[in-house]
Amino acid sequence: MTEEPTPFLLKEILDRARIARIATAVRAVHVRFDARRFERLATADLDALGIMQRVRQIATSLRETLTGDFATDVDILCRAAPGLDHSFAAISFSDYVALCGGDRFDASMAALKTLTRFGTSEFAVRPFILRDLERSIATMRDWARDENEHVRRLASEGSRPRLPWSFQIKALIDDPSPVGPVLDALKRDPSLYVRKSVANHLNDITKTHPDWVLSRLDRWPKHDSGTAWIARHALRTLIKRGDRRALAVIGAGSTAEVEVGRFAVSPARIMLGDRIRIEARLLSASRTAQRLVVDYAIHYVKKNGTASRKVFKLKECDLAPGGSLDLSIGQVMRDFTTRKHFPGHHRVELMANGAIVAATGFEIV
Repeated sequence: MTEEPTPFLLKEILDRARIARIATAVRAVHVRFDARRFERLATADLDALGIMQRVRQIATSLRETLTGDFATDVDILCRAAPGLDHSFAAISFSDYVALCGGDRFDASMAALKTLTRFGTSEFAVRPFILRDLERSIATMRDWARDENEHVRRLASEGSRPRLPWSFQIKALIDDPSPVGPVLDALKRDPSLYVRKSVANHLNDITKTHPDWVLSRLDRWPKHDSGTAWIARHALRTLIKRGDRRALAVIGAGSTAEVEVGRFAVSPARIMLGDRIRIEARLLSASRTAQRLVVDYAIHYVKKNGTASRKVFKLKECDLAPGGSLDLSIGQVMRDFTTRKHFPGHHRVELMANGAIVAATGFEIV
């Protein structure tokens, strides 16, 4: 009998072996470093800690075992960073800066600029934004023009109002205008790594200020492939909501002229863990070619009997006059940490350019 492989846990990136390698890297540039004490502190109750908790424990252990002089310690960490073998190890160095450098803005920001090349400083920079928004954003405007793509990305990613795995920056949720010059400077960045961050940043902003994002994108060059890519991905939440203005940006703002030849979910009754298949056939009813964004939505039954709607991407394409489009996708109905499934009728909707054109459903029993 073949055993199932044990699933990899993200926290195991910072396991005991990697913590030992961090100690080795630091000792290589600071011979008086007490590596044994550091490892003992950094691995305390390690199994009970998640990945970001491990990052913080490593940072606090560095605080306890380095020299105690911030400038000296930051120099040690910046010289040790090239010897690390994983980006999360460098994130723990950046976290040391966030932990110990709160009253040393210039030195801390310089250190984060260096360390982000080895493992993103996006989490560590955020406490400085909270303490001094104006000064932090001014620094990020400089970073947005840096020759290193990791530094340029930090300018966008670190200032995201709703960065995953970190706290929200309410001031930027309420008013995104301070980051406008940062995003403008990166709108034609040659690095896809940077452009992805800009798109995700703008998508964050669409959740509270869609008009601000649409107005800004309207001023960006429309025929530049880089800015066009950013716009498409930045507007994904609005497009899923069927926002006509967002759909127009990608050329799908007109009402879809289609007939539905078929829309079905099979099987009609399933148990938790089963797979459903969604099939659709759209027929053009237009005399000209049309741009289509086709999505589907599932209304998930909640514990209290109400439903929660979630939209999924299906297809974006050009449909020729008189043409047809056949679509099919499978999806397993299983529980996640973010979504639990409950018995009942699950409505499924087919959307074309934001409008519902057909509906069906299935039962979880």
